[in-house]
Amino acid sequence: MTTTDSLRSGPGADGRSSGNRGDSGGGRLPVREHLPAGPAAAPSAVPVLDVVVPVYNEEKDLRPCVLRLHDHLSRTFPYAFRVTVADNASTDATPAVAAALAAELRGVRYVRLEEKGRGRALRTVWSDSDAPVLAYMDVDLSTDLNALLPLVAPLISGHSDLAIGSRLARSARVVRGSKREFISRAYNLILRSSLAAGFSDAQCGFKAIRSEVAERLLPMVEDSGWFFDTELLVLAERAGLRIHEVPVDWIDDPDSTVHIVRTATEDLKGVWRVGRALAVGALPLDRLARPFGDDPRDRALTGVPRGLARQLVGFCVVGALSTLFYLALYSLFRLGVGPQLANGGALLVSAVANTAANRRLTFGVRGRGGAVRHQAQGLVVFAIGLALTSGSLAALGAATGSPSHGTELAVLITANLAATVLRFLLLRAWVFPARACPDPEDVR
Repeated sequence: MTTTDSLRSGPGADGRSSGNRGDSGGGRLPVREHLPAGPAAAPSAVPVLDVVVPVYNEEKDLRPCVLRLHDHLSRTFPYAFRVTVADNASTDATPAVAAALAAELRGVRYVRLEEKGRGRALRTVWSDSDAPVLAYMDVDLSTDLNALLPLVAPLISGHSDLAIGSRLARSARVVRGSKREFISRAYNLILRSSLAAGFSDAQCGFKAIRSEVAERLLPMVEDSGWFFDTELLVLAERAGLRIHEVPVDWIDDPDSTVHIVRTATEDLKGVWRVGRALAVGALPLDRLARPFGDDPRDRALTGVPRGLARQLVGFCVVGALSTLFYLALYSLFRLGVGPQLANGGALLVSAVANTAANRRLTFGVRGRGGAVRHQAQGLVVFAIGLALTSGSLAALGAATGSPSHGTELAVLITANLAATVLRFLLLRAWVFPARACPDPEDVR
């Protein structure tokens, strides 16, 4: 990889910035913070934004694209910036054009890679950048540049982790052929149905990410081609990171060299690979989690342990659903067996589901690490609940002889309420103790 820089002003200064990078080791991501404002024209200013333009044999379009982008940023962007041209092993005059632009324009850098692949280019440049906000856009500038500041503003403010342009949002304005429109919508429908994707447009070449998120996320992304975008977004969403969407004005480039059939085939292979990895829990997504304290609802409560409010809400929701699930199972089992056996079977099945749901939704534990131990401890908690409910049923039977089904349910609900309080205390203090969710101050 070769690099040519022209950073004589505002967007200047090579070298790593240590203040905005997360620890690449264990622990969670630090709390998002608003990036400090600084003089955009200072010669030594580290760029806040690094916009990468991946290119392959773009000798015709590269210069007008970079000139237009640089002019737009110079006029409208209030922070120091950098434009990086990432050349994917071009065989035409693209390297010469890119090197000339880097020598001519302040804040333009040229990086040469000897292998093709948009994902490879973005991974290389983003990993080496010292800017706290990283972005990329296609060289044809199909997306209206007025969407660039709205794209990166939520990342600069600390509101979001990633941001994407969407051609499929309700208020987006798009000009393209029916064939590409159908393929785009079909692909995103596949993502929603197979990977439960919540974002609307995976392949729009207009995205941004905070650097500390990229540092943790990029090593998990295997693809180095066109599926790179999709894999990045799916993993980020599954990890619970916040993705901001910006409706864009977009005009299709009729001279696009993207091979639709080959790209679609590779994308479908990628969907299968990522879906399988997520299904078996092979990805350490817990490394991408934000701490519970990264929420104003938690910080606003004085004298309450950080995260407790959210945990209580999550536990109550999971508990209510688990109770309904348990009662349905008990009623079903009761059709064929006695009350004690029906109670034990219903509790066992609902306890496994309850532990799994609380692990993920209430206490924010992701990945397979410790899952077996957590379920074993959950079964101990289940045994305590079984003793309470079974004891209640035994006491009811001794007192009334042959209680009605409605009386049994009323007694079980009361016993389950008592068991629920004890269950939350045991889950919080023993199964998922506070040390598993470090304080934000400890991970900065």
